[in-house]
Amino acid sequence: MIADSDIPDEVREGLSRGRTLCLWTLFWLGTISILMYLVMGQSQAMKTAFIEDVLSLVPSITFLIAASLEHKPPSQKFPFGFKRFNSIAFLISATALLSIGSFMAYEAVMGLLKMEHPSIGAISVFGVELWLGWVMLAALAYSAIPPVILGRMKKPIAEKIEDKVLFTDAQTQKADWQTALAGMVGVVGIGLGIWWADAAAALFISLSILRDGWKAIGKSAAELADGAPRELDSQEIDTEAQEVMDKLAQAFPRSSARVRESGRYMLAQVTGPDAVGPIDIEDFCPQKRPWRLAELSLIERESDRT
Repeated sequence: MIADSDIPDEVREGLSRGRTLCLWTLFWLGTISILMYLVMGQSQAMKTAFIEDVLSLVPSITFLIAASLEHKPPSQKFPFGFKRFNSIAFLISATALLSIGSFMAYEAVMGLLKMEHPSIGAISVFGVELWLGWVMLAALAYSAIPPVILGRMKKPIAEKIEDKVLFTDAQTQKADWQTALAGMVGVVGIGLGIWWADAAAALFISLSILRDGWKAIGKSAAELADGAPRELDSQEIDTEAQEVMDKLAQAFPRSSARVRESGRYMLAQVTGPDAVGPIDIEDFCPQKRPWRLAELSLIERESDRT
């Protein structure tokens, strides 16, 4: 169990910065969502961008909740603590990202199959007729700026403190600005009379988002199923987890070693005839970030005792 007083300084600092960025994300995405709703008109890409912006609030919200619970002390109902709330938040965030891509792809495909010909009207501004497309383009340009900045700021923090929720949030921010670009292409296409540009742009962007969402779902499922720890950006075995397993295999050659992940932390178990102490857990911690190995248990099986 990682008590609040034992939180590594880099994790404490990263969580603090992550909370600040997520609060700013909620503010900026809130203003973007309102603006999108007001100007979306009949554009499919604009409607998709609006729904995507609303769904993009989910990873930041789940990060804030998980960060507030992660290091609470154990209770009677949660005797092993709350570290795994980060894993649950990761699954929710991954589901939100996959939902964004799925929704975009579905709406785009349906638009192409129905051969919809969206139109963009005009509005009167101080007695002057103004094509609504210009307003849409301005709104989309505005909606792309905060996600680019926030996503780039979140990613290195997530990598430093091994936070999959914040990393997924950064990927969601990438989906935000990509959707905005797709929307701009679609609006320009409508203005030029290219009816399919709107849906085609949304479909093209959705494929990248679907790929990221599917990878995140796979990693979150593996974590909840006590699979071996995975890298942040791939399904490969985490290099630090492999380092821990190699050290355990060398120290306990006649036993089997397993490492699983609970949030950002790793929990190791050695089972076999030579799985006896005393030991110093620091001898088996990964060199770069020793705080990641939070627990090491030794189990000498009854059948192996002499």
